[in-house]
Amino acid sequence: MGTDTDLKVLIDRLEQTRTLSREEWSILIRGRTPELAEYLFQKARVIRIRHYGRDIFIRGLIEFTNYCRNDCYYCGIRRSNGCAARYRLTEKDILACCESGYRLGFRTFVLQGGEDGWYTDDRMTDIISSIHSAWPDCAITLSIGERSFESYRRFALAGADRYLLRHETFDEAHYRKLHPPRMSAAHRKQCLWDLKRLGYQVGTGFMVGSPYQTPENLADDMLFLKELNPQMVGIGPFIPHHGTPFAGKPAGTLELTLFLLGLIRLMLPRVLLPSTTALGTIAPDGREQGILAGANVVMPNLSPPQVREKYLLYDNKICTGDEAAESLKSLNARMKSIGYRLTIARGDSLNI
Repeated sequence: MGTDTDLKVLIDRLEQTRTLSREEWSILIRGRTPELAEYLFQKARVIRIRHYGRDIFIRGLIEFTNYCRNDCYYCGIRRSNGCAARYRLTEKDILACCESGYRLGFRTFVLQGGEDGWYTDDRMTDIISSIHSAWPDCAITLSIGERSFESYRRFALAGADRYLLRHETFDEAHYRKLHPPRMSAAHRKQCLWDLKRLGYQVGTGFMVGSPYQTPENLADDMLFLKELNPQMVGIGPFIPHHGTPFAGKPAGTLELTLFLLGLIRLMLPRVLLPSTTALGTIAPDGREQGILAGANVVMPNLSPPQVREKYLLYDNKICTGDEAAESLKSLNARMKSIGYRLTIARGDSLNI
């Protein structure tokens, strides 16, 4: 497995060459230690500050529907969860969220939802066009799952700039253990290549510590990130939801998630890297630790307060307090306490 000294050599080489082999990724992930992690994080912070300074970009997250056609085994809004309290936001609701967010200082709006067929291409293009017309200085990010090439094209023409679609796991066999048969890793990855082809700023990512995951799976994920070269990478620990087949599975860890954040920062120095809600869920200072591991984005919740607790992808998800968009002053104080600051900007990726 190698000593810390041997593994530091791998981290140094990653910093210099931005790449490792599958075997080297596996060895590094499997052999990590607290001392090695701190060595990694120091390098990740230097690289992150070199490219983005100490600014933390904020995104206004609007979770506009928790209906979903899919039945992913890990997700609390899966189609088969009959206990989920379903909701949909109207275009008027969504625009009200944007108006409130703009006043608070947000210059990126993230429309996130399940794969809900009620939001046809026509409805989505109307919503995107309305946001783009009202706030032309803002970026529009979509996170609404797998769609056709033509759908993605229409959304881009309407004004969408960015698209988030986690590949979840690169390995097809592992993917099948997490999803029903109608879904495939190959199709998900094709969607990402379609989005790249259309000129989106593309974000992908994966769950850390998902059931049946191995270090080799994570090595494959890292190799795929290198190949895709996205503008954003979102990773977070798997957290079980009581209404899913994985209710009794152990959660992913903060420790491994942070280690992978640091590795991604070294591999893709200019990428946008969120410190996710899931990190804040599994540890009170999880988001701060994510920033100190190399992240540079946070995504407070702009959704109407009455629906925030209904968009539960996993148990105990934080949606109030400093996670709420209205608490930016408190969130900024927390970032300042570790030497960083929130910034009002679109925050486009430098990884082009």
